[in-house]
Amino acid sequence: MNREIILGKKHIGIGHPTFIIAEAGSNHDRDLAQAKKLIDVASSSGADAIKFQLFKAEVLHPVRDKVFDIIKDCEFPREWLEELMGYAGEKGIIFLATPFDNDAVDLLDRADLCAFKIASSEVANFSLLRYVAGKKKPIILSTGMSDIVDVYDAVEVIRQVGNRDLVLLQCSALYPAPPEKIHLRVMDTLLDVFHVPVGFSDHTLGIIFSAVAVARGACIIEKHFTLDRTLPGPDHSYAIEPNELGQLVKDIRAVEVALGNSEKKFLLEEKMQSRRVSLFAERDMKIGEVLQLKDIVLRSPGIGLPARYLSSILGQTVRESIKKGDPIIWDMV
Repeated sequence: MNREIILGKKHIGIGHPTFIIAEAGSNHDRDLAQAKKLIDVASSSGADAIKFQLFKAEVLHPVRDKVFDIIKDCEFPREWLEELMGYAGEKGIIFLATPFDNDAVDLLDRADLCAFKIASSEVANFSLLRYVAGKKKPIILSTGMSDIVDVYDAVEVIRQVGNRDLVLLQCSALYPAPPEKIHLRVMDTLLDVFHVPVGFSDHTLGIIFSAVAVARGACIIEKHFTLDRTLPGPDHSYAIEPNELGQLVKDIRAVEVALGNSEKKFLLEEKMQSRRVSLFAERDMKIGEVLQLKDIVLRSPGIGLPARYLSSILGQTVRESIKKGDPIIWDMV
């Protein structure tokens, strides 16, 4: 499998900016204007993509009961797809959708989406996985409702079709998910076992754990959002609101900057501001003089040679004039 994939023009993998998916889900409430407002919010927040879900009540819950009616009321009208994709393009945000049946897969493929997002509920739906993988586009697979064997089987189905562009998202399919149930260390396991980019589909309340997941190596973050948590509908109550989505994006970008690199260095700013001592000249010295212990003093700031070089500097010959109070550096001797 590939350790790095491309979604649109964005590289996904270790060392690249986190790809942030604003999950609209069914929070459009079958209102096209509301769906567009969700795109507006996702775009203005700085998210990389907005995602909806293309399901049919007849597929998810064929029994005609109250649950069927709830699902039916949440369906994404498929005739919206072209208009919303175009609107997202105008707003500069990638449009994604989760298919739950082959017709939806074909529709999204014809629309030329850059990737398929597969829900946790479909990890064991090998027929759907095989059909999606055959489209030869990147797949983002949530892994809630599954153990490591389930994930292995799903990855094998995708691999055997010849699709090697896969991202695995750690996910706890609880709504909301309590912190003790999200198990972010599973991302380490998924990376070690499958050698693909990993991420986190965040169903917790609030936004802190998405930033924590990025600090642990998440390459993709997916987070449900809504225009208003008080709206009726099954997915609004645990979703974050527009101001929180904007803060989530800011927090993730701040974490990326804070991660920096793995080289431990004494920063220039620390040298200028710290109380750490370094080597300074105790008197004026001319070219050709030999440095002695009485010529050196230890004091802050740490802009001269570190104190550990005191013994190495003694006995050295001065190469350029040194004034009392100058920091001693190698070029001087």
